[in-house]
Amino acid sequence: MREDDLLRLPLPSDNPLEPPADWERLRRRCPVATVELPSGDRAAYLTRHDHVKALLADPRFARPTAEDGAARIAPEGAGGPAADGSTPLALPDRGEPHLRWRRQVGKYFTAKRMTALRPAMVRTAEGLVDEMIRQGQPADLKAALGFPLPVYVICDILGVPAADRDRFSHWSDAFLNVSRFTGEQTRAAYDEFAEYMSAHIAATRAEPGEDLISMVIRESEGEGAGLTDDELLGTAMGLLVAGHETTANMIGKMVAMLLADRTRWELLLADPTLVRTAVDEALRFDANLGFGIRRYLTEDVEVDGELLPSGTTVVCSMPAANRDERVFTDADNMVLSRSPNPHLTFGAGPHSCLGQSLARTELQVTLDVLLRRLPTLRLAVSVGELRRVEGLLVGGLQTVPVRW
Repeated sequence: MREDDLLRLPLPSDNPLEPPADWERLRRRCPVATVELPSGDRAAYLTRHDHVKALLADPRFARPTAEDGAARIAPEGAGGPAADGSTPLALPDRGEPHLRWRRQVGKYFTAKRMTALRPAMVRTAEGLVDEMIRQGQPADLKAALGFPLPVYVICDILGVPAADRDRFSHWSDAFLNVSRFTGEQTRAAYDEFAEYMSAHIAATRAEPGEDLISMVIRESEGEGAGLTDDELLGTAMGLLVAGHETTANMIGKMVAMLLADRTRWELLLADPTLVRTAVDEALRFDANLGFGIRRYLTEDVEVDGELLPSGTTVVCSMPAANRDERVFTDADNMVLSRSPNPHLTFGAGPHSCLGQSLARTELQVTLDVLLRRLPTLRLAVSVGELRRVEGLLVGGLQTVPVRW
């Protein structure tokens, strides 16, 4: 491949709701491509559904650690823990310790518990929409609803005060934005965040409640082989970051996608029972999902007849795989009734997103409330005026201006 032909991530697209033109070509002609990351490091890039699913589901491979020498996302000195492919959170990410951690924490994210959380989510969402209406139009739906709702929910789940939500926003942004902060700023944010959460865990030990941290502490004491303090800290910090930033951005993108072609919104107004499948279709259709998930190969792997040697960093592009016409009929159209919908937005296999039932519930509640309270909702700007959040690993829109 000539240097001029080398693809550089992120791939360009005409607007933040449209997929890069390169995806379709890569799936067809070059499903195992070489790309250059913003750091200048190179990685293999997968765009087909079967390849992405197989690698993500392979228990041999996990996210890179600091020791792997994997391709970094961001240049030296920029970005947070994700910039070099590592994370300072003390969470087991491979083998039996990882499965044990998932079993313990996953007990909280049951369908039954999500159903129990739903009425409070609805009340919070209704209150936020009412306040947005009081503030007048146009409004930024991301700031008014998309950001605060997941923060309130995850704060409730972790038992931390929602009054601290601005601090959580800063900390998670420092973790997930690879261009806005220096390494020094990110380390300072991490230290502040760890100090805050350590104090919260200590207070929860002294006076447990019904939140996730209390549940894990109680079960750890009962089983005698629970999470260490470092693992508890990593769990609390990881869930707050993952449970806030990703869903906050997805709420804004989902509403923007549905309003970009308002026949979609009208379809939901005519048949609100489509909300459940519409949420999963929005998750599939999202072209602005971020860089994808990286895997570091600890042994040789063959993909599409091509040998990827041990030591290769692979970027699995879930959003490109989610547009694979081999798997999804009418893949480039948003089909709100699509079922089944085997999208890979939450990953696959032993490392799939632990909080996906929570995310789905929040997105469904958001749609239910908006359809009831603001049936005349529409974008206040053209789709071409929407702007991506630059440098954010999880992908998002800067604002989602709306009228009603």
